Amino acid sequence: MSHNTVIHLIVRPVVRVAARTRLKPNHITTARLITGLAAAAAFAEGGYAWMAAGGAIFLFSILLDRADGELARQTRQMSLAGHRYDLTADCICSMATFLGLGLGVSQVVGQTAIWVGALAAVGIGALFFELNVLKAASVGGHTPFGGKVTVDEDDAMVLLPVFVWLGLAWPMLLVGAVVTPLAAATVAVLCLRQRSARLRTGDVRSQITP
Repeated sequence: MSHNTVIHLIVRPVVRVAARTRLKPNHITTARLITGLAAAAAFAEGGYAWMAAGGAIFLFSILLDRADGELARQTRQMSLAGHRYDLTADCICSMATFLGLGLGVSQVVGQTAIWVGALAAVGIGALFFELNVLKAASVGGHTPFGGKVTVDEDDAMVLLPVFVWLGLAWPMLLVGAVVTPLAAATVAVLCLRQRSARLRTGDVRSQITP
């Protein structure tokens, strides 16, 4: 994950102020977890007012997600435990978000939305396990516009509240239910191919070694 994305630049001035206080990175991570779950709960209520409120809370939670790491770097409080806590909170919030959206949207389109949300959540959980537990692949930032801007794949989540505010939660949920399991399956296939290639290379080397 990159440390100099557009969202990092947005939260950096505020974090500089927070760095002068006794606030700890884990405090922000906990606030991110609470607000992420609160957003999911608002989505689950259904109705445009609750969904719109959930979108606003979700956006604030995304900012907190970048702020905890930024504070850790500015105050040199980086730790493996804190990093794992951050990643776990992100996974829980993302999964809860799609489950909440499924429940909220189901009030309009029917029970199918619940299963669609659950499928998207499972895809997110599978990706988290592959990338952060199995270390099946690494994800880096991208630098469009001549390297002037850095973005990560999960920066696309900032668009989620925009779609919600535009009344497009159901189409977005469908896309999530397709993209996340497909991405998880793709990572799994690539991992298996790499493992197979390493095994073949090992067999060849064992045959030519005197």
